[in-house]
Amino acid sequence: MKKSVFKILNIVAFSIATLSLTNCGSEEPAIVIGGTDSEIIENLKSGIMNGNLDEDFTLNSSQIYNLNASFIVESGATLTIPAGTRIQALNGGTSVYIAVLKGGKIDVQGTESSPVFMSSASGTPGDWGGLTICGDATTTAGVNAEAEVGGFIYGGTNDADNSGSINYLVIKGTGAQINADSQYNGVSLYGVGSGTSISNVAVINGSDDGIEFFGGTVSATNLFLENNEDDSIDWTEGWNGSVTNAYITHTVSGFSTVFEGDKDNGNPNFSNITAVSTVGGTALQFKKQSGATITGLSLTGYDTSIDMKDGGALTNVLIEGTAANPLLSYTNAQTVSAIDFTWVSSSVSIPTSILQGTVTGTVTLDAAIKYSLNSSYIVQAGGELIIPAGTKIEARDGGTGVYIAVLKGGKIDIQGTATNPVVISSSSAVAGDWGGLTICGDATTTAGVNAEAEVGGFIYGGTNDTDNSGSIKYLVIKGTGAQINADSQYNGISLYGVGSGTTIENVSVVNGADDGLEFFGGTVSATNVYLENNEDDSVDWTEGWNGTVTNTYISHTVSGFSTAFEGDKDNGNPKFVNLTAISTVDGTALQFKKTSGATITNIWLEGYAKNIDMKDGGPLANVIIDGNAATTTADYKTGTKVDVSTWTWKSAGL
Repeated sequence: MKKSVFKILNIVAFSIATLSLTNCGSEEPAIVIGGTDSEIIENLKSGIMNGNLDEDFTLNSSQIYNLNASFIVESGATLTIPAGTRIQALNGGTSVYIAVLKGGKIDVQGTESSPVFMSSASGTPGDWGGLTICGDATTTAGVNAEAEVGGFIYGGTNDADNSGSINYLVIKGTGAQINADSQYNGVSLYGVGSGTSISNVAVINGSDDGIEFFGGTVSATNLFLENNEDDSIDWTEGWNGSVTNAYITHTVSGFSTVFEGDKDNGNPNFSNITAVSTVGGTALQFKKQSGATITGLSLTGYDTSIDMKDGGALTNVLIEGTAANPLLSYTNAQTVSAIDFTWVSSSVSIPTSILQGTVTGTVTLDAAIKYSLNSSYIVQAGGELIIPAGTKIEARDGGTGVYIAVLKGGKIDIQGTATNPVVISSSSAVAGDWGGLTICGDATTTAGVNAEAEVGGFIYGGTNDTDNSGSIKYLVIKGTGAQINADSQYNGISLYGVGSGTTIENVSVVNGADDGLEFFGGTVSATNVYLENNEDDSVDWTEGWNGTVTNTYISHTVSGFSTAFEGDKDNGNPKFVNLTAISTVDGTALQFKKTSGATITNIWLEGYAKNIDMKDGGPLANVIIDGNAATTTADYKTGTKVDVSTWTWKSAGL
């Protein structure tokens, strides 16, 4: 490309007095005119960056540089930026950027104690363009393709091409809008080859992507990407490099994704990726046939983990050696954390009142703090979550992306009291607002050992019927039951293979879009259960559950629910002592599918159009009520109602 194409003449620029350590200053520079090669060099010596550099030049780390317009490193030239150098970009939108042309080089020599800074004065998204590097490596766009920014030429046949080195670089305020379809990124890499070294790069507050790869083979290590408004990492045109160690945060709503892969699948590799959102959103998106191989993935706070935007094959995306599964949250222990980037001055601090991510040790909440359940909050094997009496947790209205799960080998200890119950609810307590509470244990289930749950893909079931997953006392849950797919929803409380060593007492589930309480095998029992207006089944069990529920009160005042009870599959003969179910809107009371059954004593059913429904023609003898086989004609008002007048805790709210 001819030098004259990019020669910058009559550049308007501003000078500044000082720069701050974190965002390179707070004032804009004064006007300087420059155009010839000698003028460009003289300008650089005086701290002004504009024009086209066609010879090697090393900046002075003691000089504050003002990037007033485009600064272009021509083919054959190298721009060296020593540790501690600070470059302030004029708030000039798309006319202000640094570009390294094909054949040129940049050498950013930052260190952990003295990184290089490139930022506008305020670091506001979209203030300036960003850093663009063009190389000679292969791209599906072809040889000598034209970039969407600047019309720069990139791409060739040299996959080992070397465009220089970047180490310890902090970039802020990038992503100026070019047109309706294009913006600058924090760092744009066009056909950059594997001979280029990129490590320890932070891109903060970009209005487009943090870093984007357009083909090429370059790899990057240690990326810190904070609040970039489009995609944190974007790639296209068959890029097949790798990213090792990336920490990504989103605390401002409206961003696009953590990852966006597009077009042909060059199968780039990602190792140790931790992404955290406090505002929901989509994590990994793959367009057309794109894909990747990912290990060490930890996603926290996202509503959607995997989005195959154009219906591409999930097998194109391998996560921990297995095809990606959109039903999994990938909320694992962090493999990279903010403390790994001590050289970055981040403005983001995630409050301790936000509950999301994983619990690996013992975590004790504080009843004096009102917590926000922002996403999945998962107690790992060996971890324990302790929730003191009176604790209130407000669940974000985030659907299936918001839930608490206790994995097999983990524990939960809810320490509510009659006067100070623990409350977990969405703000409006509307059915389906969020997921619910799921507990996985090691007890037997007809699904077998290490079965996979229909929610979250969690593993449950074993051979220890006395397994202990903790204790739940005086818990009120509202607004649960988010829809996973046409066949599955979260329940208020889901108990997967939970053992008899687990304590469940005084539990209220109100306004659930699916079941109130469901047992998937296991041996756990429960006492004092209040279930109000759960839209599917108030109590549901399957997979041979054989525990006992004592004192159950079920209320239906909203029509369209399924049943008060639903038993399914093999008959583990669970027991119900003191059962009261009352409907003001008809409906079905007790339904038994396949060969399921139960033993019930002291029953009171009122207001249902059908009391007993053997859905699949199973024998009535499987259902024993007050010592006799169930009958479809009895009214079952012979018992004593469960008295809930003293259960004042049952309707507690936030």
